[in-house]
Amino acid sequence: MKILIAGGAGFIGSHLCEKLIKKNHQIICIDNLITGNEKNIFHLKKNKNFKFINQDITKKFNLKEKIDIIFHLASPASPNPESLISYFSLWKETYFANIFGTINLLDLALKNNSIFIFASTSEVYGNPLIHPQDENYWGNVNPVGPRAIYDESKRAGETISYYYLIKKNLDVRIARIFNTYGPKMRIDDKRMIVNFIVQALKNKPITIYGNGKQTRSVCYIDDLIEGLIKIAFEKKTKGEIINLGNPKEHKVLEYAKIIKKITNSKSNIIFLKKQIDDPEKRKPDITKAKKILNWNPKINLEEGLKLTIDYYKNLI
Repeated sequence: MKILIAGGAGFIGSHLCEKLIKKNHQIICIDNLITGNEKNIFHLKKNKNFKFINQDITKKFNLKEKIDIIFHLASPASPNPESLISYFSLWKETYFANIFGTINLLDLALKNNSIFIFASTSEVYGNPLIHPQDENYWGNVNPVGPRAIYDESKRAGETISYYYLIKKNLDVRIARIFNTYGPKMRIDDKRMIVNFIVQALKNKPITIYGNGKQTRSVCYIDDLIEGLIKIAFEKKTKGEIINLGNPKEHKVLEYAKIIKKITNSKSNIIFLKKQIDDPEKRKPDITKAKKILNWNPKINLEEGLKLTIDYYKNLI
């Protein structure tokens, strides 16, 4: 099959490109490299089944190739205001990618009668009032808070995608991705896991926003990629919204302590002011993914962290 991956040079996108190339699919990777990194896909460029296009998906574009599947993964995603590649810094690019970029890719999918997978996020649940979060929950999102540009643009991306399903009968599928970690995350991303690892390896203070009692559920990248591929190739997923994430929940402080232990770090753990609208709890209900996709994360936390830490040891 010929598969287009928007945001294919990013963290999740590059892993997806790599996996699908190994399955002998033809891949068109589109990325404007605002947050993606060409180094993530450099080794794929020699493959005859791989094509890279430096393209802003918010601008109109046309492809002559017949596309079978489109993955829309193109959006800044870091929630850390200290990062220059976060959606705080790239607020306009984030909003445009999830609104205009989504429309452009949907129009391309309509033209080609492609399967369209919109990569949404657990952030659509906001600071949840129910726990764990299943796909029927509408969320508790502050539409004018500091995180709103990402949260609300992703929610709007879902709305737009669903319009094409209902009104134009396009085969649309939505993946709500929960916290994911692993190799190829940018060091300057400053999301929780990569931030803790880099700080621990440098023996610098490990910084936690708030008291560390807030919980997160993190999924290793290989497990997430398997789930995304299953959503794309399982016929029963047309029109479905499916949570993808690891339901094993830990306190943020626990993650910091585990990473400090694995790295044998001398870092102190320090607590900073809590970020506004930072969710107190985050845990996916993956009942639907288990039932429809027969998908369940396999890589445990310590194993995934060791693989990720080994990657960053070579960069620092």
